Amino acid sequence: MTEHLPILQIIVPLISAPVCVLLRRKMLTWAFSLMVSLAVLCMAAMLLQQVLESGPISYALGNWSAPWGIEYRVDVVNAFVLLLVSIIGAVVLLYAPSSVAKEIPHDRHYLFYTAYLLCLTGLLGITITGDAFNVFVFLEISALSSYMLISLGEDRRALTAAYQYLVMGTIGATFILIGIGLMYMMTGTLNMADLSSRLPSMHGSRTILVAFAFLIVGMSLKLALFPLHMWLPNAYCYAPSVVTAFLASTATKVSIYVFLRFVFTIFGVDFAFENLNLSTFLLPLSLIGIFVASTVAIFQTDIKRLLAYSSIAQIGYIMLGVGLVSATSLTGSIVHLFNHAMMKGGLFLAVGCIMLRIGSVDLADWQGLGRRMPVTMAAFVLCGLSLIGVPMTVGFVSKWYLILAALEQGLWPVALLVLMSSLLAVIYIWRVVETAYFQAPADGAAKVKEAPFLMQVSMWILTGATLFFGVSTSLTVGVAQRAAEWLLGGSQ
Repeated sequence: MTEHLPILQIIVPLISAPVCVLLRRKMLTWAFSLMVSLAVLCMAAMLLQQVLESGPISYALGNWSAPWGIEYRVDVVNAFVLLLVSIIGAVVLLYAPSSVAKEIPHDRHYLFYTAYLLCLTGLLGITITGDAFNVFVFLEISALSSYMLISLGEDRRALTAAYQYLVMGTIGATFILIGIGLMYMMTGTLNMADLSSRLPSMHGSRTILVAFAFLIVGMSLKLALFPLHMWLPNAYCYAPSVVTAFLASTATKVSIYVFLRFVFTIFGVDFAFENLNLSTFLLPLSLIGIFVASTVAIFQTDIKRLLAYSSIAQIGYIMLGVGLVSATSLTGSIVHLFNHAMMKGGLFLAVGCIMLRIGSVDLADWQGLGRRMPVTMAAFVLCGLSLIGVPMTVGFVSKWYLILAALEQGLWPVALLVLMSSLLAVIYIWRVVETAYFQAPADGAAKVKEAPFLMQVSMWILTGATLFFGVSTSLTVGVAQRAAEWLLGGSQ
């Protein structure tokens, strides 16, 4: 059974998605989807354990060995991402019933769980496949289901946001497909390991250069790297809260993984960073993105939009580490990929709890909320402190490694800019804290109670993770270090 875990990771949620259509009943589909997500989480944990103990796992579909057949390959890099996506998938589903009942029409509930499992399937498939064309296939599965998830809300602006996301996502996917097609034209293979061995002899080819350019632009759009981020704020802002929490914690993270996979293990470090000097593109855009997005976040009155711009800034931190191209910086990027999912997931789940009770994410309506919903606001503040990078939170761990990497290379201005950018995060988080704790509730504000138990449990699982992994870093940093070494080694 364990030898089939790579394919079961995909098959189980994929087959389960249409079952939700047949079940149809709200609580039944939720219970079934939750069971599936927990099974996926267990499989991801077992795969990571196997990889850490025994090394990479290669699984040939239909006993057709690579490169002739499709290969699923699990190494320390994608095993870590698989675990991340699976954790978020399970926690968000545990949280879902009350939030879905509030923000999604009753007759669409089964459609939500169907699309959710399809999106989960797509994200897991992107991560685990060892075939370049399969990356595109699973990318489209996750993207199409994401568009549906965003559009399910009662707010009609969600339809516009989903359409905008569809247009931009389609452009990004087209660029990626063209890049993959050009690589196939030159090498005659789609297997990633095979591509990595054949491409070095073709690095001087203009076709390969064009393929690389198309892939970089397409992946940058998908991961919302500044200035290709314009689809993200509306997608996060107008989607139902449970959808926002899931996508914010997983979709861009998986896209970043794809970027790492193609750049480091297929094209190689020498080609991307020495021949083409990709760092001159990544470093300034990452830093500009951090400051621009953080500055825009300060002036937002919609909490979801504020956190959306914060996500763009955090993506900037991750890509900054990629651009610095060292074991320390990549460790910081990979650990921040995990850490940001935990803290941003916790923040959006807290926002969903508040949305359920007061029906608003407008900052003005959060006056006195620290006294009216103290448990939820406590979780929001703790995750906000992690976003700033306060010691003993996961945000501090990530930024510490990025600053250390910059100083190791003598780039003290970059280290200084990372520290300065944290001050901007202090400002926009403080605006929320000030409103919730230091302003009295508006006259006539109704009394509210805390969100239902399951919503609070889910919220505090991720909030607790931001504190636990901020103190006990052996798992996250340990795995991230091994993943960074793996990527820099250029191994498949």
